[in-house]
Amino acid sequence: MLGNFLDKSKPINFISLLIFFLFFFLSFSISHFLTDGFTLNNLLYFCLLLVIFLSVFFFFNFIVTRNNLTFDNTYSYFVFTISLIIILPELKSYKILILCILNLLFLRKIYSLHSNKVITSKLFDSGFWLGISFIIEPFTVLFFVLLLAAIYMHQKVTIYTILVPLTGFLAPLMVYFSYLFWNDKTTEFTSLFLPNTNFDISSLTETKYLWFILGILVLSFISVFFKSPKTFSVSNSFRNSWILLLINLFISIIYILFSPENKVAELIFILFPTSVIIANGIELINKKLIKNGVLYLFLASIFIIYFLL
Repeated sequence: MLGNFLDKSKPINFISLLIFFLFFFLSFSISHFLTDGFTLNNLLYFCLLLVIFLSVFFFFNFIVTRNNLTFDNTYSYFVFTISLIIILPELKSYKILILCILNLLFLRKIYSLHSNKVITSKLFDSGFWLGISFIIEPFTVLFFVLLLAAIYMHQKVTIYTILVPLTGFLAPLMVYFSYLFWNDKTTEFTSLFLPNTNFDISSLTETKYLWFILGILVLSFISVFFKSPKTFSVSNSFRNSWILLLINLFISIIYILFSPENKVAELIFILFPTSVIIANGIELINKKLIKNGVLYLFLASIFIIYFLL
């Protein structure tokens, strides 16, 4: 049964799910080759795309396991893989995927603040990765709220803990400004503070994506409803991490609504918090029949969305 397979965190689980993703990625690539022709440029494009996806999987798994955001299982990795496959046809832009990796690098530092080791480095790095993201997409500055929340939840809000990440944030901006100033392109720098907005969510209301969005949000809400009372009753680092996951989800939704880019592709930003939140909900299910039903429903959603919607 699928529940028994995912109930433990074993290398074979991650390899199997990665192979499952690669099957759909190759199918997507082949259909692209049949449409646009097989060229060296197309081959290099998809090879680089695959490397980026592998990096996304690596950082996702690293953050979850290193910070104990779930128990010793593969539920979050499974939900993340399935969700990524569903929006895979929209993930054609290097920009979106690079922003996703930068966001994961940022989150890696955020969720590790529960440990008091190398705090200065974590604070500076979190600001640094966010600064680079801001240069690529100004609206990612919204995640600075998550950084402040993490400092409040795991550390103490002081001038030091605020100035260190702010310094990290300004560091890449100063380098970028110096480069533009040297090349007499300072208007590009000022445009970062005048970002475009796009509130058109028509792409998100397409039948197949609308059902996907409603599905993961409803499951996330159910997981929060049942997990939160148990989590808040105990004072530990996971309680703070759980609150950060909820803030992370809220900010990601706001970011998607404000961003001028492909909103379906940017659903990738809510996949981290929703996958972890839903995994925590699945962990609470004691009856194997119900647990397997939820997992198989996720698996079936790929074929339902691709072939029926």
